[in-house]
Amino acid sequence: MMRLVFRDTKKGHKETDGPSGPDGEFHERREGKVMDKQDKQKDPSPEAAGPAQELNALLGRGSEFDGKLAFEGTVRIDGTFSGEITTNDTLIVGEGAKVTAEISCGTVVVHGEITGNIRAAQAVELHKPARVQGDITSPSLMVERGVVFEGRSKMEDLGTNVIPIRAGGGAQTH
Repeated sequence: MMRLVFRDTKKGHKETDGPSGPDGEFHERREGKVMDKQDKQKDPSPEAAGPAQELNALLGRGSEFDGKLAFEGTVRIDGTFSGEITTNDTLIVGEGAKVTAEISCGTVVVHGEITGNIRAAQAVELHKPARVQGDITSPSLMVERGVVFEGRSKMEDLGTNVIPIRAGGGAQTH
């Protein structure tokens, strides 16, 4: 069984060996309350805000994660992440987030800080006050005024280069 360690820099840390919810899904704890997808959709806080897409997971402010992240759907990071991120879907890096990773995604939307290379099959969007230090490879790149981008950009179609993943983490067959 994989062991996840989430550290809340304001209140010590918490560890979990498995799903925290009765439905088998990980749920975020904020100020003593376990939040599920329905709570996040009603929650007006910046951590819950984002595009009109439903979030599959959220690494909230004050949380830290180190390792490999593979997922399907949309994931938002508002905390600190270091490691590797792989998906064919959407990654949102929220304002205040600090990500140090090699990223391979379908779409990446950045409002926070990323150190590392980004490869996107569909698009990369850099919104103020984003800071990116690393190379970006994508067929579509949008950079808003006020963004800091230090690196190289290469516009190429990566649609056929992204490796399909399964969020379950099982062995892949081709």
